[in-house]
Amino acid sequence: MTEPAFKSRQDETVQDWNALDRHLQSKGFALTGSEPPRQFASGFGNLNFFLEINGEPYVLRRPPTGPVPPGANDMARENRILSGLWREFPLAPKSILFCDDIEILGAPFFIMEYKPGLVIGGEMPAAVAARGKPGEQLGHMLVAILKDLHQVDPEAVGLGTLGRPEGFRERTAAGWIKRATLAWDNEPPAVVDELAAWLGKDRTLPEQATSFLHNDFKLDNVVLDPDSLEPAAVLDWDLGTRGDPLVDLGVMLGYWTEAGDPDAMQNLHQMPTGGYGFPTREAVAADYAALTGRDLSGFKWYRVLTSFRVAVIFMQLHRRYREGGAGDPRFMEFGTLAEGLLEFSHEVAQGRIF
Repeated sequence: MTEPAFKSRQDETVQDWNALDRHLQSKGFALTGSEPPRQFASGFGNLNFFLEINGEPYVLRRPPTGPVPPGANDMARENRILSGLWREFPLAPKSILFCDDIEILGAPFFIMEYKPGLVIGGEMPAAVAARGKPGEQLGHMLVAILKDLHQVDPEAVGLGTLGRPEGFRERTAAGWIKRATLAWDNEPPAVVDELAAWLGKDRTLPEQATSFLHNDFKLDNVVLDPDSLEPAAVLDWDLGTRGDPLVDLGVMLGYWTEAGDPDAMQNLHQMPTGGYGFPTREAVAADYAALTGRDLSGFKWYRVLTSFRVAVIFMQLHRRYREGGAGDPRFMEFGTLAEGLLEFSHEVAQGRIF
């Protein structure tokens, strides 16, 4: 069994575990175990803690401290998704408890099943790299997960009213353009205006049937069996919604680095897709089209949107650092990274990069 990676005790975000225990006891649960809950080490956003309740392992999930971007870190939304999605998509953990009383931990939170396994972030674990070309298996696995997710009927899992599929593409683009303006302190560089104009041009995109979307799908949100590398769980559902499934594919490829990419993409360190046998972004898109039968003739628009989105996300993180809402020193460099990612998305719009 792969041991989870935790923050050191001095680096944890302090929580009032006594208040949590009192709340749990009012609901028929209780914190157990020989030591206080531990905070998982991974991630830039929501805070995740490993804890034992009534002798069983669970995960508590809550937003980061400080201000959060509009629409992000929505615990109520994620709880709603994880209360039903597992019935048709077994890789989704089941939520067992939601609390919106901020007097307990200072923010809404929920508690879900703990799904143990291996999580691969920006660096490929040596034991996995030693297998030869694990990226061939992992790349196809990610596409297959998206295919299975996009086949879920939202009505069947109680999510038939989640989100607003009508006008989803246009609204998504407008939302990220607005977030970019805020992230750059209302003085975004000229390339933001250029990309906004490009995304807003009149063009006919093939219609896609509405699907349930993860909306932040990438390798480090998948828990793997450490022996077979088969998926054991998919995590981080707080942006889940109903809409155009090609946005999900685009989001994953927005983090998908290739060996020849410029420095900004190399410095993302989100997925080790620049080697180890991982397919190219273009090959991943072709694999998805083959598995699903979807028309990807207008996929460049999604690539531009989601590459732009990644740049905005990292500038949002940098802004949170500047404003004192995050103490992680990695955030200090994210402004420069975001500028490079913005230029990369412009290269995608110009057709020089897939």
